[in-house]
Amino acid sequence: MSNGNAATHRTTSDGVYYLLAAVVGVLVGAIGSVFHIAVEFLLDWPKFVIAHISGPLVYPVLAAVAMAMVLLSVYLVRRFAPEAAGSGVQEIEGAMEGLRTLHWWRVLPVKFFGGILSLGAGLVAGREGPTIHMGASISEAFTRATGLGLRDGRGLMAAGAAAGLAAAFSAPLAAVLFVIEETRRQFPYGFRTYTAVIVCSAASGAVTVAIGGARPFLFLEVPDMPLTLLPAFIVLGALLGGVGVLFNAGVLTGLESADKVGRRFTPYLWPAVVAAAIGVLALLRPEATQGGEGLVLTMAHEHLGVLTLAVIVVIRFVMTMASYSTGAPGGIFAPILAMATAFGLLFGGLLDLVVTLPPGTSTAFAVAAMGGLFTATVRAPLVGMVLVAELTGAYSLFLPVIVTCVMANIVAEALKGRPIYEQLLERTLRLAGQTPGVRGDDEAIGGWDEKGRRHPDHLMPDRAPPRA
Repeated sequence: MSNGNAATHRTTSDGVYYLLAAVVGVLVGAIGSVFHIAVEFLLDWPKFVIAHISGPLVYPVLAAVAMAMVLLSVYLVRRFAPEAAGSGVQEIEGAMEGLRTLHWWRVLPVKFFGGILSLGAGLVAGREGPTIHMGASISEAFTRATGLGLRDGRGLMAAGAAAGLAAAFSAPLAAVLFVIEETRRQFPYGFRTYTAVIVCSAASGAVTVAIGGARPFLFLEVPDMPLTLLPAFIVLGALLGGVGVLFNAGVLTGLESADKVGRRFTPYLWPAVVAAAIGVLALLRPEATQGGEGLVLTMAHEHLGVLTLAVIVVIRFVMTMASYSTGAPGGIFAPILAMATAFGLLFGGLLDLVVTLPPGTSTAFAVAAMGGLFTATVRAPLVGMVLVAELTGAYSLFLPVIVTCVMANIVAEALKGRPIYEQLLERTLRLAGQTPGVRGDDEAIGGWDEKGRRHPDHLMPDRAPPRA
């Protein structure tokens, strides 16, 4: 069967396509759960070192172990799959737009093993980036094996990415919405592809629950907030809008600075320095290491002073920039959530110095801040609202969270802030010598015509990508 591009491909029925989406979701949920378990197991390595080594010698040993893990992770990326560095979300968006090629056979193993090493070492990075990228890679493998057309293939790629997010945070609804908001420019909308995203995300979520349980990932008990406090959530959202723009600028500045160090000396110097610092901080300031999921719960249940919370905000900001710029696999969602929690608690603590707040208000600010900072950085307010609800189980806070997210989005827009993944994709294309509208290779088909004009979604050429 041929189409306007004279390319042949095998067609599939709706039932078969949905079955493929379900199978991909199950695989992504299983692999994502194993990835999570492996990272959690490896994160205990500093305790082993501390238990067997005492005195001043413990610091160089901690630094050396962390350096070995991170450098091996960076080596795997640079040697076998350079596109596996960092989050990977921008690579998926580029592939869906026909500007990048998703080499699933090399991304999948490098993201899996490299991610276990980098996250297990204690870098301030999240596992959602690797699981999203691995999910899209698994989808791409099925697309090439079955000869799906371009639209169906890109729909399945988006579905696999959503399944990866569902597996990372056990948040299938937020994962579906992530595709709708984050890839709204690239996703080939249609009943078939949209349904596949839902099926795939739900299947991944079911497997994740079966393995890890149904309790919200970051469950927090938060009382209902009186409507009289809504102005405070508006102010919190406005502040987070500015912090989000600053956060994005910091991520890009960190990457550029690391590149300069790499060009002048060696690309492994900066990762080695950051890893050594992570190793030492694992003993001195553990809150400055790891993705931050455990830190969220710790901060929410302990009554930390405003000075301590301010220090945590600053150190998490700095270490997130440093960790992401190493080039090791790792996302930014988890660090955003942890830093936002500290910021929300800090905001509540400062406000409590002025007026007496009801019990649990600071925790409510922390939950709302998660959605607000996510919105300001990713610029996906709907995802931010639903994600924090699924993560924390604080559904009674929907109105304050909505207010915070909307205000953060408005302020970020007023400050001319742009979505972080959009900026990261532009940077990736610039480093690769590409510009939007220009295909990078023969596999990056569709999305743009020969004259650099973007195809409307309903007119995208339907052609099966070459097999690996």
